[in-house]
Amino acid sequence: MADTYANLLIERHADGYAVVTLNRPEALNALNSALFADLAAFLDAVEQDDTVRCLILTGSGEKAFAAGADIKEMADQSYSQMYTGNYFALGHDRITRFRKPIIAAVNGFALGGGCELAMLCDFIVASDKAKFGQPEINLGVAPGIGGSQRLTRLVGKAKAMDMVLTARMMDAAEAERAGLASRVFPHETLMDEVRKIAAKIASQSPLAVMANKEMVNAALETTLTQGVQFERRLFHSLFAFEDQKEGMAAFVEKRKPEFKGR
Repeated sequence: MADTYANLLIERHADGYAVVTLNRPEALNALNSALFADLAAFLDAVEQDDTVRCLILTGSGEKAFAAGADIKEMADQSYSQMYTGNYFALGHDRITRFRKPIIAAVNGFALGGGCELAMLCDFIVASDKAKFGQPEINLGVAPGIGGSQRLTRLVGKAKAMDMVLTARMMDAAEAERAGLASRVFPHETLMDEVRKIAAKIASQSPLAVMANKEMVNAALETTLTQGVQFERRLFHSLFAFEDQKEGMAAFVEKRKPEFKGR
């Protein structure tokens, strides 16, 4: 299948994952409407594609994952234009509806919309050169793709408030300590390590992966009682699939399971 997008580079791997690279290096991969449209279109294309079970999202070039939203595109917009156009909604809403895992491989600056895009992914793996920040206040505005909400949930009120009010950047080591990044690797080995993680996820039952993603996401949206009930129902439901029988049989027989997604 040909994957041709003006603002993305797509690499499909035989191990069942795809690498999606934001490709506006001349603008440090700044996020604009065209890039979000390309990303939404690709997610549409692979939502039901069984050959792609996990995505890696990263940035082109050596400096940035995405250094923010495209200020040139926004600068002259009026309130009515931003409101009626529902600016940023396309990218945000399509990513949150995507049912397969997306790993953010943050290879450099993830600022403003770039930090928000990374947080929209299911988890962040960072280069030791990565920098995170929500510096919108320097422009007289505020986060607009969920930054104030997700950052607060991930790192707590104190650090989030500090970052959005002072525009300070958080380095990779602090991001891992604070719970923003799940792992940090040397810059030179980042993509090799993230590929291993994606291949591991892609090797699992896609049905179980989907259910586990839904469970963890529900933890941020529900009470503990409701969340545990949701978890239990999904756990029970997995016993309807052949993959559950195969996984447990393989464990008993001390062999590698062969999951088929059914």
